Amino acid sequence: MMCYKNTKCDKKKILDNFLIIKLAIKNMTRSIKDYTIYFLTLVLGVAIFYMFNSLDSQQAMLEVSRSTHEMITLLISMLGFVSAFVAIVLGLLIVYANNFLINRRKKEFGIYMMLGMGKTQISKIILIETIFVGIISLIIGLIIGIFSSQFMSILVAKLFEADMSEFQFIFSKDSCIKTCVYFAVMYIAVMIFNSITVSKYKLINLLNATKKNEKVKIRNSFLAICVFFIGVVILGYAYYIVTVKTNTLRVEKDLIKPILMGIIGTVTIFWSLSGFILLTIQKMKKIYLRNTNMFVLRQINNKINTTVASMSVICIMLFMTITILSSSLSLRNSMQKDLIEMTPVDLNLEKVANLPETYKNAYGKEIQTTEEQRKDSKLLISETLKNNGLDINILKDIIEIPIYVQQDLTIEKFLGDKFEEIDREFPYLIYSTPEKIIKLSDYNKIAELYGIEKYSLNNDEYIMICDFDNQVQIRNRALADGNNILEIAGKKYKSKYNECKDGFIDMSTSHTNIGILVVPDSCNLTDDMKEKYFLVANYNVTNEDDKEEVEKLFTDSSSKLIQNLTENGIDIDGVTKISIIESSLGLTTIIIFIAIYLGLIFLIASSVILALKQLTDSSDNKQRYTILRKIGCDEKMINKALFRQIGIFFGMPLMLAIIHSIFGIQFALNVLSGIAKASELLPSIILTVFIIGAIYGAYFIATYWGSKSIIQEE
Repeated sequence: MMCYKNTKCDKKKILDNFLIIKLAIKNMTRSIKDYTIYFLTLVLGVAIFYMFNSLDSQQAMLEVSRSTHEMITLLISMLGFVSAFVAIVLGLLIVYANNFLINRRKKEFGIYMMLGMGKTQISKIILIETIFVGIISLIIGLIIGIFSSQFMSILVAKLFEADMSEFQFIFSKDSCIKTCVYFAVMYIAVMIFNSITVSKYKLINLLNATKKNEKVKIRNSFLAICVFFIGVVILGYAYYIVTVKTNTLRVEKDLIKPILMGIIGTVTIFWSLSGFILLTIQKMKKIYLRNTNMFVLRQINNKINTTVASMSVICIMLFMTITILSSSLSLRNSMQKDLIEMTPVDLNLEKVANLPETYKNAYGKEIQTTEEQRKDSKLLISETLKNNGLDINILKDIIEIPIYVQQDLTIEKFLGDKFEEIDREFPYLIYSTPEKIIKLSDYNKIAELYGIEKYSLNNDEYIMICDFDNQVQIRNRALADGNNILEIAGKKYKSKYNECKDGFIDMSTSHTNIGILVVPDSCNLTDDMKEKYFLVANYNVTNEDDKEEVEKLFTDSSSKLIQNLTENGIDIDGVTKISIIESSLGLTTIIIFIAIYLGLIFLIASSVILALKQLTDSSDNKQRYTILRKIGCDEKMINKALFRQIGIFFGMPLMLAIIHSIFGIQFALNVLSGIAKASELLPSIILTVFIIGAIYGAYFIATYWGSKSIIQEE
């Protein structure tokens, strides 16, 4: 008898569970429009998460040169840390979106409870719906991510200049598992949240949920206008600091002030914007009284009043998205072009000349030199290399020059009577550094090999060679009046030009030459004025494999040359074309990938918050649209009013973010002067506009469709 009862009980449980599953599936299909934003967020989150975490297994990674392996490892490691942050952001967004869905269905849950359904059964319905939506989103997101990651491989290959001739379609099992695990953890958090939420429900509150509406907050118009203009002034001053006064900022300290002012100004603008717009439009009777403009304006006024904090956060996130994407992509384009120009030969080496018996190193520690080291410091670099076992025939186009300094001829001395005003404007520059001096024939030999402009001088003239933008501006101010006279080696020289001339001798990733004084060969520069010896050369080989072998002699710490130099206490610094290019490619690739990753997440987060806020408002204000129908507005007019309302709601934080970005990008270009260039901004801005338009636009359309469906419900 007991077995029969248990069997009957089990059958009842199975039937109940079957009915719950059936009801959950039916609810999903019926509420498909409500799930649009939720579903879109999940799919995009899964796809992006998989794409960026599958880089280590992409074919492009297998085809890069061995010397870039460390950079790739660093990139993957950093993406791992960023992914943890991204997972937290996506988890919060999923909980936020899920909370909207739960609140939308309070009345439905109240009816279930009236019909005798318990909170446990309601929790099961929500659980089943969540699992189904999660599984479908995960599958679709992974499919999109898997195919999109192949395009990511091509991007990686281009950035790292990898060989893609043997490209194959790659599926990353580890990234798939990692994505599934991360989203499973998020969903467990969502399920726990749902259970807690449902357990707190009371029947009376559920049934009256649709009757509750947010309070309408009307701000004093005069106060709103005053606060609005205060916000404009605060933002204007912040913009002034980060653009005009950039040179007085220390990134680690002085940036806090304009950042805080930007945040306060943004919040102030949104706090006062509704009252300012309302009063302004009300003065324009023809616009205010046309069609449903009065209704739309009142709706916008109420929304901004109740969403000041969220609108401010969204604006700041959009600003970060625009600035990060535009600046990072511009940086990549600029550095890629500069690399070609700034690496004209295979090798640069330099060695300190005239070593004293003791000197202080960069850490202030006193170093005692040996007689052998002092003797070697008087030799040319090529002689030192020969003495330490290098076959000098592996190099060609060798040019060696001495670089001189005159201790009392500093940057401050060069600036002359312009120093005080320049020091006030650029207080953090070091002006006590002695100027580098090179003879004209030495500079022209290097310039000819580099393929850059050569110069000529009279016996009483000098030229300031400089290509670092900020330093060019400073030095040009000192040269502008044409009376910048310098005493060099006991003789006075005047500048041949009233401005700096373009040029360099050191290879680099970008234009970083802060100044070289080129003087006539007749200038009486003595041996004791020699600061360094400088060597430029090309590798005397014809194919890439041989070039890599020669490269190892100068870059591999295990090479015999470097070991001999180390044993003899000889310090020769230098850079190679290959190492500069590969380190630059690695650095810019890391910057770009993390920038795109974070930019996309900030953009999705902004869009989700906006979309759910608008959908919540549409649900709360459904009765107002019913009133519009009753007073004679047709559906076309109502839909148009809804479209304008959502468009304004999405547009306001974006417009202020764009204004922020104009000055933010300008600040970034000033900070990265000599690396990123304004001329490279246009392609970056176009790509940024495309990315924002695609994602932000998709959420806008989904929000409009969802809101339209909500206000049409009976």
